[in-house]
Amino acid sequence: MKDLENREDIILLVNSFYDKVKQHPTLGPFFNEQIKIDWDKHLPIMYDFWESNLFSVNKYKGNPVVTHQSVDKISSIEQKHFGHWLQLWFNTLDQHFQGVNADTLKSRARNMSHMLFMKIFQGRL
Repeated sequence: MKDLENREDIILLVNSFYDKVKQHPTLGPFFNEQIKIDWDKHLPIMYDFWESNLFSVNKYKGNPVVTHQSVDKISSIEQKHFGHWLQLWFNTLDQHFQGVNADTLKSRARNMSHMLFMKIFQGRL
């Protein structure tokens, strides 16, 4: 296996990951039924997010904290959602890639999930 090297690798990772999310017994209904995600809109945003995050390019224009706080108002995001999300993210990375960039994305996802959950919790106060 190789490490992530470019946007095409990010697209493979994100598509493979969200294919798993859609089928997951907890996350699938959360994304599809509770927040009614528009996958055609969501996936390109995620490509830009992870490409910007890993390769330091300036493509992502969103605000994940505000986005997740908004979702939390529609349907409460719980710690278990982040746990399942991380497990699928790690499994998908391990299925397709290995190396420094794959390890970096694991670390950043772990840190991001903790930060986002804390910001969501603060937004509830």
